Amino acid sequence: MMNLTQKLISAHLLEGEMTPGSPIALRIDQTLTQDSTGTMAYLQFEAMGVGQVKTRRSVAYIDHNMLQSGFENADDHRYIQSVARAHGIYCSRPGNGICHQVHLERFSAPGQTLLGSDSHTPTCGGVGMLAMGAGGLDVAVAMGGGAYHIAMPQVVKVWLTGRLAPMVSAKDVILELLRRLSVKGGVGKVMEYGGPGVATLSVPERATICNMGAELGATTSVFPSDLVTKQFFQAQGREGDWQPISADPGAVYEQRVDIDLSALTPLAACPHSPDKVSPVEALAQLRLDQVCIGSCTNSSFADMMKVAAILKGKSIAPWVSLTISPGSRQVLSMLAGNGALQAMIDAGARILESGCGPCIGMGQAPATNAVSLRTFNRNFCGRSGTPSAQVYLCSPETAAVSALTGYITDPRTFEEVPPTLTPDSFPINDNMIAPPAAPGETVEVVRGPNIKPFPLGQALGQELSGQVLIRLGDDITTDHIMPSGAKLLPYRSNVPYLAGFCLSPCDPEFPARARAQGGGFILAGSNYGQGSSREHAALCPLELGIKAVLAKSFARIHAANLINNGILPLTFADPADCDAIAQGDPVCIPDVRTQLEAAQQTGTVQAQVGGRQVTFNAQFSPRQTAILLAGGLINYTREVQKS
Repeated sequence: MMNLTQKLISAHLLEGEMTPGSPIALRIDQTLTQDSTGTMAYLQFEAMGVGQVKTRRSVAYIDHNMLQSGFENADDHRYIQSVARAHGIYCSRPGNGICHQVHLERFSAPGQTLLGSDSHTPTCGGVGMLAMGAGGLDVAVAMGGGAYHIAMPQVVKVWLTGRLAPMVSAKDVILELLRRLSVKGGVGKVMEYGGPGVATLSVPERATICNMGAELGATTSVFPSDLVTKQFFQAQGREGDWQPISADPGAVYEQRVDIDLSALTPLAACPHSPDKVSPVEALAQLRLDQVCIGSCTNSSFADMMKVAAILKGKSIAPWVSLTISPGSRQVLSMLAGNGALQAMIDAGARILESGCGPCIGMGQAPATNAVSLRTFNRNFCGRSGTPSAQVYLCSPETAAVSALTGYITDPRTFEEVPPTLTPDSFPINDNMIAPPAAPGETVEVVRGPNIKPFPLGQALGQELSGQVLIRLGDDITTDHIMPSGAKLLPYRSNVPYLAGFCLSPCDPEFPARARAQGGGFILAGSNYGQGSSREHAALCPLELGIKAVLAKSFARIHAANLINNGILPLTFADPADCDAIAQGDPVCIPDVRTQLEAAQQTGTVQAQVGGRQVTFNAQFSPRQTAILLAGGLINYTREVQKS
């Protein structure tokens, strides 16, 4: 008897055993990139010297860096489109929609594996895929036919009963999980959903829950593929891609969480963390300045129709700015055709492009000290583009009702909006998805002047030494490490420039100090690197000469990105040692190569920090150790190819 996660993993297992915590290698069927991380992923793919992709399907999306205020974004778009065409990759062009929404609609497939250079790739777990976020280099390796290496996760059984009450949303389900488990609660785990409540949830609702499972730190989230899933695929004209898959009766799990859907009430995440969850009724009458509806979490046709029904024939509060971003061109076309778009516009909404937009700080930054209510998945400080803004996360129902009143409002006080059922058919128009070149066709890969060489790590010497360049607290996000937003996203292919902003939200002087010292060490608390999968949060420290990050614990994807780029992620054997270290303390890890090799048995390395010996956990797999010794995954891959 196997649970659903074990079935998916066993069908793709290339190496290892399905024992929680042990290293495994998986065959990847599909890959996904977006332009914020994809430019670097394709530069790395080219550097590996692979011709055509080896996956069943690889898709490049352009959905993040959509604001063309200069040549940089447009140049990157041209590079992505040309490199995709040259190497057998489909390309979803600007305006076609957000990668996760479009992939769910047009490419998802129950039973297959999907690896994406975006932390919200688990969205497609809503249809029974094993869909995981990773760094761009891991995705590049998978495109080249390589395995994806992770630790076998624990599997958490999330047992759903009951049915959501009117004006209570799937967003409230995942917010309830975040309230209970925190942003660290899913680390090293897969959240697998089951129970009679599953059948009451549509595919878009399941996708919402899986999408925001990333905020739990989970490896991924997954629902069974059932008759509800089949109906969705039939409506998308893709019934041939559907297959049933579910857990065996009596399957074993490492943990269980029970949620009665009928007992849930509208919830909201308060500033500045997705797990700082409160009942909406407790936030009533908090005056709003801005409401933003959309993102890969809540931009489906069903979500948009609920919003349109709430707004129809009404007007938003005069002091509120309301923006709406449909998740895909398919959704936007349907809204335009059935009159829902007019209802939104007439109510006073500003309709944005089908893209990520405000979710990643690409436009619509709130005013100074503004309160912004958003249907997005993250509300980290400054992510909106305005450090002083107070950002709350909620469901589309709560957002739409609140936009009308001008205050955070419990949507249950509003007239009930009927649920939107999956239509019998969606309009299918894939003319904005460019196919790869035909066999034998010559394609010129176009590189603009903003594309610069990315840094490569160097093979480890016998000693790592330097000083602690910065001291950080808990829950440092990749938005802290490498900020995004409209001013910096255009430079994702220019690591030397971006490095000048590394950790600047924490300390604006850090980049200059790191360069002046010739590199050194970062000291951090627990859950370092949570949030986005952006590999630039490892590449920019590498550019600045960072040799190791010393932390109490790491987020999964960021730890992998550090290893892939030859930076040691070391955790304190005794967390109290971390509290005793100060910025400027000298660090020396002697005989580091020998220690790392010996750590295969001991699990630790010793270092001199601030004049005293400190023990660090170094429980790396043999492959991870070899990557670190080589100075990163690209160097390691080249060595393997030579041998």
